[in-house]
Amino acid sequence: MKNRIAAIVMAAILAIYLVLVFQRAVMLMATGVPIAIGMGVALLVLPLIAAWAIGRELLFGARTEKLVKLLDAEGGLPVENLPHRASGRPLRDAADEDFPRYKAEVESEPQSWRAWFRLGLAYDASGDRRRARSALHESIRLFRADERTQH
Repeated sequence: MKNRIAAIVMAAILAIYLVLVFQRAVMLMATGVPIAIGMGVALLVLPLIAAWAIGRELLFGARTEKLVKLLDAEGGLPVENLPHRASGRPLRDAADEDFPRYKAEVESEPQSWRAWFRLGLAYDASGDRRRARSALHESIRLFRADERTQH
């Protein structure tokens, strides 16, 4: 819940920022000076790219949260029994010991969104955020494909 509130606050701050930047961009373009027009266009494009990226992250978070709820309801989330650092992150060595089990599950069921999701959690616990996100994206893709075939 804390992460959701933080994401909403950041999105609201971004929205305020976009409105202010948009105003400045329009003011610059209205001057008619070529350099000011170029700066105004840049002020329009760059925040739009940022808004798109934030939107993708929020969508990723919402989809991931949906899958967590589904797995939790099924009793399919991994049991969190790893020792943790003071920061709350699992100890990497302990997480690495659990990792082969989740990798083997994906290898035996490559079309299972559940297996990919658990693998993503295992990557995250091991500190490999890039692979964790990749596995979670694959899990979301497989889940959405399952939804389409069921309807």
